[in-house]
Amino acid sequence: MMQIKPTLAFLLILFGLLSNQANSQNLFTNVYGRQVTSLNGEWQYIIDPYETGFFDYRFKEKGERDPGAYWNSGVPWDKTAMIEHGYSDKQTLNVPGDWNSQDRVFLYYEGTVWYKKSFDYQKDAATNRVFLYFGAVNYQADVYLNGKKLGTHKGGFTPFQFEIDAGLLKEKDNFVVVKVDNKRHKDEVPTVNTDWWNYGGITRDVLLVETPEVFVEDYFIKLNSPTASLKPSMKKAEITGWVKLNGAKIGEPVTIEIPELKAKTTINYTGSVASFSMNLKKVKLWSDNNPKRYELVISTSQDQLRDKIGLRKIEVSGKDILLNGKSVFLRGICMHEEYPVEMRRATSKLDALKLLGWAQDLNCNFVRLAHYPHNEHIVRAADSLGMLLWSEIPVYWTIDFGNPEVLEKAKVQLNEMITRDRNRPSIIVWSVGNETPVSPTRTEFMKNLVLKAKELDDSRLVSAALEVHYNKDKNIINDPLGAYTDIVSVNEYLGWYVGLPSYCQTAQWETVYNKPLIFSETGAGAKGGYLADSLTRWSEEYQEWFYKEQVEMMKRMPENYTGLTPWILVDFRSPKRNNPTYQEGWNRKGLIDEKGNKKKAFFVLKRYYEELESNNP
Repeated sequence: MMQIKPTLAFLLILFGLLSNQANSQNLFTNVYGRQVTSLNGEWQYIIDPYETGFFDYRFKEKGERDPGAYWNSGVPWDKTAMIEHGYSDKQTLNVPGDWNSQDRVFLYYEGTVWYKKSFDYQKDAATNRVFLYFGAVNYQADVYLNGKKLGTHKGGFTPFQFEIDAGLLKEKDNFVVVKVDNKRHKDEVPTVNTDWWNYGGITRDVLLVETPEVFVEDYFIKLNSPTASLKPSMKKAEITGWVKLNGAKIGEPVTIEIPELKAKTTINYTGSVASFSMNLKKVKLWSDNNPKRYELVISTSQDQLRDKIGLRKIEVSGKDILLNGKSVFLRGICMHEEYPVEMRRATSKLDALKLLGWAQDLNCNFVRLAHYPHNEHIVRAADSLGMLLWSEIPVYWTIDFGNPEVLEKAKVQLNEMITRDRNRPSIIVWSVGNETPVSPTRTEFMKNLVLKAKELDDSRLVSAALEVHYNKDKNIINDPLGAYTDIVSVNEYLGWYVGLPSYCQTAQWETVYNKPLIFSETGAGAKGGYLADSLTRWSEEYQEWFYKEQVEMMKRMPENYTGLTPWILVDFRSPKRNNPTYQEGWNRKGLIDEKGNKKKAFFVLKRYYEELESNNP
């Protein structure tokens, strides 16, 4: 491997990354099961394309007490004060939400917007601790409370939090300011080149979380029974896990309880994480057919955390994916975190249920959440519906694979994704990237992410969406990254980017890996309502023909073919798609158009999935 000498600049950047990563590692889980106060709603804002509120005229960061810094209130202290900024109810944005969909002036805007929210707050107890939690901000967030900087976070799709120092939070007239910057950069994750809309803003919930001095920060629980013993309803089962406390002393007792199963154990905290195991009786396993969940209660002398968990096991056996010891075929679809009918980010439980409801209409049991971690509402809704999920970090296309700083940023996002959702039974695959170009440097980079994912969570499968090299005689799946992933997942567009759909009739496929094979993307564009003949590009008939040929080709796949997630459930916004007649800024590969209408191809795939389900109940 190439030897890299650390420069002072690199060490400073790395220190910043590690500081951010340390904050991520302290991220608490199950925020919606805690005592919270929502700061959602209308926030005042200032558009700041020159970043005047952050830098002085020498382009150096302003001092904390500088009245001209936009993290300060902008309210003049007397009539002689010269202040060139201010927040007003005349300019507000809804949080959670992207700015692009809320005002035409923001449609293509990439840059800095300052958000401000005023609030009062009184703690339940003087000794309690308070954290400011963000579900996600795209892309960089600099967070200030009452003029004091709490910290910085990078990554547009993962949560973060800052503890508020004692004395900083007042009972009256607090104000939080967030500098939000969604500009794209070569050395970030994702990089400058993507095929989705770069929605800016505070796109997920903002919460004040109040905890006692000692609280349950994180936990992990998994089914540990042997595969051979697994049945939908079990007379006995073993679970193992760990609990992490914040602020606790060694020896602090921790009780783990599943009331419905009359299961309870108490352990003593060891100073890092406290491990436990429990034997359960009369357990029903969580699955796509029966998404049974149990209430879990974790208690300390000061705190009690409640969550809903599902007990299930996902693993690979040769060429099969096993769910609770039984082979499962993944009847899937890809999905962006976007509600197209209103051309905005999906933000709520209702949005989640609408999107997943469309997937259920298609007879899916699996959804690939592309190309970044989606909001927690979608994941928790999938838990309740029995929808299996693939969750991915935005290591997309051509990020800077030779840059060690970029690898650290990707690891931070991987850690934040897994920390938030490691107890969600719906997620069965962690993905470390999409369509990354093959080279030794890239493969080493991606291998490191695979190993990191397995270190963080050894109870799920790890994959990445790979590209395929088309050949006139045979299409070979041989990406070297496949040697490290649990399943081999490939994107293919035979009949759209390569030839016509009729090419599928003679296509032969081969993989060098004796592992489960998923086609993680395939698709063709069609403008909803445009009807012609099957040879006419962009017509619903062409897309319908494409899917008919794809289905017949899939029936001839090698025996390790275990899943399909076509691209994509619904049309979505993309500045790369600029055909003035058929695209108009939309990627038209959706099986449902931007108005919510199902295209003809929807029903082709639905029939295929119904056939698969009837043949493999």
